[in-house]
Amino acid sequence: MRYNVRGENIEITPALREYAEKKIGKLERYFEESVDANVNVNLKYYNDQESKIEVTIPMTDLVLRAEEYNQDMYAAIDLVVNKLERQIRKHKTKVNRKLREQGTPKFVFSNFQSEEAVPDLEDDADEVVRTKRFNLKPMDSEEAILQMDMLGHNFFVYTDAKSNKTNVVYKRKDGKYGLIEPQV
Repeated sequence: MRYNVRGENIEITPALREYAEKKIGKLERYFEESVDANVNVNLKYYNDQESKIEVTIPMTDLVLRAEEYNQDMYAAIDLVVNKLERQIRKHKTKVNRKLREQGTPKFVFSNFQSEEAVPDLEDDADEVVRTKRFNLKPMDSEEAILQMDMLGHNFFVYTDAKSNKTNVVYKRKDGKYGLIEPQV
């Protein structure tokens, strides 16, 4: 893995960089082959004495991403690595189960088991329990945000009046709004 460690409102010391690379590098043990990925690590420090770490690991078939807030940057790194490990375990279980069912002998993830017991994930953990159908009214993003807020939802699907494509507006953790548009 190649690391791109950046800081916002914080100077990245060699010790902090080394700690982040060492901890995130331990994730490679979950894969059969060496991971060829650019690991993007963003470390942020806010005025309210809180730090944030965002880690994105784009790979061929999978994008691992996690973020964590904490008072201590080193603790935030540990917490984000734990989140990434849980994501890997979840994907490992699903992918390897699917490959076994298809009779494919090659596993994407290694058969590594950590010291603590890894619970088997249930097949129905991602089961769709409700389906909604509705007509998408043509509107602009501002109207979609108003509709979303009136309904009390954190996202809203609509047809963009100008492009006639399906878009999604959503409320971000920072309280601002995001827009997802299909790529042409």
